[in-house]
Amino acid sequence: MHMSILVLRTNAALEYAADHLAKQGLEVTESPDGEVRHLLLPVPSFARGSKYITPVLAALPKSVTVSGGNLDHLVLEGYRKVDFLRDPYYLAANAAITAKCAVSLMGKDPRKLPVLILGWGRIGKCLGQQLRQLGADVTIAARKDSDLAMIQALGASGVPISEVRSELPRFLAVFNTVPEMILPDMVRPPDCIAIELASKPGMSGDGILSARGLPGRYAPEESGRLIAETFLRLSFGKEDTL
Repeated sequence: MHMSILVLRTNAALEYAADHLAKQGLEVTESPDGEVRHLLLPVPSFARGSKYITPVLAALPKSVTVSGGNLDHLVLEGYRKVDFLRDPYYLAANAAITAKCAVSLMGKDPRKLPVLILGWGRIGKCLGQQLRQLGADVTIAARKDSDLAMIQALGASGVPISEVRSELPRFLAVFNTVPEMILPDMVRPPDCIAIELASKPGMSGDGILSARGLPGRYAPEESGRLIAETFLRLSFGKEDTL
């Protein structure tokens, strides 16, 4: 496969992604010119705005395919786009990496540790599974009765989100994965760590650790490989064979 791909190496994950793609025999470049057929952006792509992308696009043909995340932006109007954040396989794998990084941030032995996870989405599911495998005593807060029933069926404890405030004193670690305010003015035991994982805060109070964007910061090689594999699969219908 001989394709000209421009990778905007704006972070460590994209450095690794570029290396993975080059090992697959693709022509990876850092120079925008008329020979480029694919542009690979950070995921998400507009966390730092669009100014860094505009001059690059000006040097590329309008026929270039743009890959990245959250690509619904005016600057990309008229371009063919491949959005990783609409791909369920990327989202699931990225959630698993996020959960693994979050566990490593606890700084506590998870065995028998009472842990509360707010939310039963992708990250909440992965985090609950990983912590239970490590021996933690996991409670997951969810809104729907169907979710609470499934949580119980899988061997964890469930609690309605509306009741979490009264349950807080018994936990030594709290993770939020819900992108809306669940626990304003949170009061927790002094030895309890609170880690915010959602794109928008779900907890407010003193001493909350903001840990958004964990894969790129704490697992850049694994994140980069996932980006490269997703690019190959969505752009060419190929799996990474590294």
